[in-house]
Amino acid sequence: MYKVSITSKELKQKSVIYRKKILQYISQAKAGHTGGSLSCIDILNVLYNVVLNVSPENFSSPNRDRYVQSKGHCVEALYVTLADKGFFNESDLNTMCQYQSKYIGHPTKKVNGVEQNTGALGHGLPICVGMAIAAKMDEKEYRVFTLLGDGELPEGSNWEAALSASKYKLDNLCAIIDKNNLQITGTTAEVCNTDPLNKKFESFGWAVKEISGNDIDALKDAFSSLPFEKGKPSVIIANTNKGKGVSFMENEIKWHHGVPSAAQYLLAQQELDYALTLIEND
Repeated sequence: MYKVSITSKELKQKSVIYRKKILQYISQAKAGHTGGSLSCIDILNVLYNVVLNVSPENFSSPNRDRYVQSKGHCVEALYVTLADKGFFNESDLNTMCQYQSKYIGHPTKKVNGVEQNTGALGHGLPICVGMAIAAKMDEKEYRVFTLLGDGELPEGSNWEAALSASKYKLDNLCAIIDKNNLQITGTTAEVCNTDPLNKKFESFGWAVKEISGNDIDALKDAFSSLPFEKGKPSVIIANTNKGKGVSFMENEIKWHHGVPSAAQYLLAQQELDYALTLIEND
């Protein structure tokens, strides 16, 4: 763990606020990957507010931790998190997806705080294997994290990278899989089944933990025990709900990408406001 000053209650409040902002900027831009951004935001919340040794002040330091969002289409979750951490003014997001804006539909290094351009699925893990190897060669202490969607795992580059990570004993590498079981054309089981993921990664030489990826405390506990085994790369299989936090979006394929109508936006914000009230009164 890197930062310990924020409580679980504060993190839960942040997750709801982040979800409200994800919907706000997707609605304004009239574009975005709604369901996946909502499913993974708890993971980003804990990473940036508890785990990662990275900030606007040290982003150029060779000793910073690295985070690469392999599931780059869910960039809205990353944008609102980076804005909250002060990498850029949040007002910049009012230009999202507009002509000549750098806040486009996939991460780009033109945006402060973005470690690597991503969007072509299956590339994040190979990039991070290279970063983790570099840290070992340079005898640096930084750690490398990547977030993958379960729908991108059929890409063969992931498994080549998984083999390499095991071979080079990259215990400074952690992959997190946002396992929401849905992708653009159907369930992951229907499109190209990769289950059981835990046994697959174990067979590739990884140390595995499977948790609820929308549970703040479970995420904190998992990250606090890295590496899971010395000499092995770690993978967290984070079981999440696509569209988490908005009742009519949860586990609905049509919200893979979709812009809420005015009425849907209002209803979603009301639900999230109610969730925030429950946390505040707990």
